[in-house]
Amino acid sequence: MATIYMTADGLQKLKDELQYLESSERPRVIRAIAEARDKGDLSENAEYDAAKEEQSNLESKIAQLKSQIMDARIIDESRINTNEVQILTKVRVRNVKNGAEKTYHLVTEGEANIAAGKLAVTTPIAKGLLGKKVGDIAEVKVPAGIMHFEILEISL
Repeated sequence: MATIYMTADGLQKLKDELQYLESSERPRVIRAIAEARDKGDLSENAEYDAAKEEQSNLESKIAQLKSQIMDARIIDESRINTNEVQILTKVRVRNVKNGAEKTYHLVTEGEANIAAGKLAVTTPIAKGLLGKKVGDIAEVKVPAGIMHFEILEISL
């Protein structure tokens, strides 16, 4: 897996989730498998099959989180400035075509939440905004074509 850049808070959230899955969910699933096994013939036991599938999904999630944690590199938030658009900055833009304004907070993939305005830096819009300064026009290639955004403000 590639290096994942994130904030210290983002890394802590991953660690907390991993700890929860390993200490709470894993034992729960193991109990569910044992209870289903005690009910008899495993070849026709839907509860057992469901519990085993849940265990498989859980172990995959745990492995994925461990990999992300091992590959994580912490971003030093104190080194971020607002001279140009970069990860962890908030950028207010205006769509040149229709005049609509929008504010995006550029974050790592693990912290993205489009409903909250948190846009992963790996998305086409974020990639088009990175490195731009206030007053610049960003040309962004999206699946629907090319959009133009004027950079109005950059903040933390």
